[in-house]
Amino acid sequence: MELINVDVQHRDCTLWGIVGGELDAVGGLVLGGVLEEVRGYERVLMLDLHGVNVMDRDGLLHLLDLHRRAECQGLRVLAVGSQAQPQQVMADVAGILGSHAATGERYAVAGFRRLIEERAHRARELAATGDAAAARETG
Repeated sequence: MELINVDVQHRDCTLWGIVGGELDAVGGLVLGGVLEEVRGYERVLMLDLHGVNVMDRDGLLHLLDLHRRAECQGLRVLAVGSQAQPQQVMADVAGILGSHAATGERYAVAGFRRLIEERAHRARELAATGDAAAARETG
């Protein structure tokens, strides 16, 4: 398991979060720490995801939560550089058919973040329910 790393930089009125590694439940907790670096003058949170080679539903939920919390602080959020596998996770969760579906354009559409967040939560709950049922059957 590759750990996640987040390099936070301040450039003018932009807070840059340069992310690398695996964005999962644990990595998402690290990612959430980016907002601790807000000094009050920033207007933009730029997330550079070029280094994120793997993301799961939990990582996606953390990314969406960071996006929501940053907006609540008045920051405009831009995420750039999603690799093929994380893009596919977003597409799968959103129900967009086809391999390597272009989610970047859809992500900018109002309501898409809420839609994908709801579906990611639902998928996680279904997976947990399935795991519990399998444990009862084998136990």
